[in-house]
Amino acid sequence: MDLGNDFVNGVLAHAYSTITAPLDPANRIFALYILTSLVFAFCIYLAARKRNEETEGTFLKFLFPKKVWDHPSAWLDLRYFFFHNMIGHFMMVGLAAWMSTLTFGWITGGQSLLDLSRENTLSTMSNIGLAFLFMIIATLVIDFIAFLTHYLQHKSPLLWQFHKVHHSAEVMHPISNFREHPIDNLFYSLTFGVGYGATIAGAMILFGFVPNVPSLLGVPLLGFLFNLAGYNLRHSHIWLRWPGKLSMIFPSPAHHHVHHSCHPDHIDKNFAFIFPIWDVIFKTYHMPEDNRDVKFGIGEEDTGEMTTCLRLYTIPFRDAFRLVRRMFSRRGAGEVEQPVSSVTPAE
Repeated sequence: MDLGNDFVNGVLAHAYSTITAPLDPANRIFALYILTSLVFAFCIYLAARKRNEETEGTFLKFLFPKKVWDHPSAWLDLRYFFFHNMIGHFMMVGLAAWMSTLTFGWITGGQSLLDLSRENTLSTMSNIGLAFLFMIIATLVIDFIAFLTHYLQHKSPLLWQFHKVHHSAEVMHPISNFREHPIDNLFYSLTFGVGYGATIAGAMILFGFVPNVPSLLGVPLLGFLFNLAGYNLRHSHIWLRWPGKLSMIFPSPAHHHVHHSCHPDHIDKNFAFIFPIWDVIFKTYHMPEDNRDVKFGIGEEDTGEMTTCLRLYTIPFRDAFRLVRRMFSRRGAGEVEQPVSSVTPAE
């Protein structure tokens, strides 16, 4: 009975957190992040009007153009947000934290991450300095792991079957960010959890304690600033590109727009989440001057089947099964498996 009650309470609590997402600083659609994105959007709107470029008329129409909101993909994302949060995302809650704790304990010989983190306080300037240093190092490590994970999701034909759900959106708005398959969430949770656990274990070995990461409203400071810098325009129709070389250093919405584009020049580009420098180093960086060639979606690979929440869940499993079956059939026949491109270009 207690187990059943705990499950029901967990479901209700998760439903409440989904509904109140705009009130949670840890959520991408926190009201303040939306507000700062609106400020960026308004500046872009005014600049376009000043250059006499064609806009949708009023600022409200500029924010909610018909080309986006007349498209079924936009409304599917809204439905999927609640569907996925209450099913797939609900099952993943706590997995990354558990993996971090497990990895930390394994590296440090069984020490408790939770107990050690409670012991440390920022009582001296040296501890504060170490906390900021740890925040920067941990962010770089996790972002590099995110880059590699994202790269694998595109380059591995099997992982792509699940990651293509996120890329199947043909128009984008902030809620499109949540169009993810549970297998994608699982893969991220495992890699992020292990990576972060190893990072804090390294800090424990070097410093003798686990530094507290500086935070604002309960969110790690760098993550808070990243979300504040127009994050919600990354999944939108509004193009924002930082000038010159800044786009190679600081993340811009345009960087992610190119990643979602199925134009031949944009395929398998811009994998980085926070620091585009990873793309520069590994030669996957691409940044056009404007968005005239940006077209969201997965191009000719789109079979037109991903039209419901349930299909966004089931079709990747079907395609993954077909891929594995075909792979074993070819090996049985002595054929060499050919590499598969993650996205088929749109002509």
